[in-house]
Amino acid sequence: MKVASLPCLPGISLLFLLGAGRVAYAESEPSYDSTFVRQAHRRAVFQFDQRFSILNGKVVGINGLKGGIEWRGRWRAGIGVYRLSGGVPTRIEQPLGTPAGTRDEVRFRYLAAYGEYVFIGNQRWELSTPLQLGVGSYYTKYYFPDGGVRRTNREVLFMLEPSVAAHYRIFRWIGVGAGGGYRQALAAGKEPKDDMSGVIFFGRVKLFLGDLIKVARGHERLFTQQGLEPVR
Repeated sequence: MKVASLPCLPGISLLFLLGAGRVAYAESEPSYDSTFVRQAHRRAVFQFDQRFSILNGKVVGINGLKGGIEWRGRWRAGIGVYRLSGGVPTRIEQPLGTPAGTRDEVRFRYLAAYGEYVFIGNQRWELSTPLQLGVGSYYTKYYFPDGGVRRTNREVLFMLEPSVAAHYRIFRWIGVGAGGGYRQALAAGKEPKDDMSGVIFFGRVKLFLGDLIKVARGHERLFTQQGLEPVR
């Protein structure tokens, strides 16, 4: 009796080769890695940095504007200026002889140097760790019932603000972001009786000036998504 040959072997071999081909293609296909932001050149960045904090039990806004340089898509450094958007009612006792009904507020402003490291992200979004070191001044302002105003002498104040931030690019040249951290205030001289340290949280509008200039020079569409595709 003759044993029939195995006609299915060619088919099995073909399936095996197709499967091996798929595996080889999958292994050769570059995978997307979000741990790197590939930007070899330097570029200028500007931010409208609106911060919020809780001082004396009240949520207050701190208006800021900062600008700097980004290089290798990883590091940023620059300077910014910040000021309290409005006065915060103090918790300290008013000086003796102050008329009844007097309102008092503490105010401050400061100049900050910042550094920022991007540890994960791509062309569209990123997560970073900013650190700010600031120096400024604070004072108390008194509003008397008769309409008079008096301000105390300014005292030097130092700020240390570590935080975590994220942003998302709407278009190539502009994005929005948010984050949170902590502000530690240190006085150079007389300690403020009002605690100016506390949790901070913020929103940002980021203008990528270098990309905006490139879009303008290249006569590209302003509201394009070009350049925001993941790098593979």
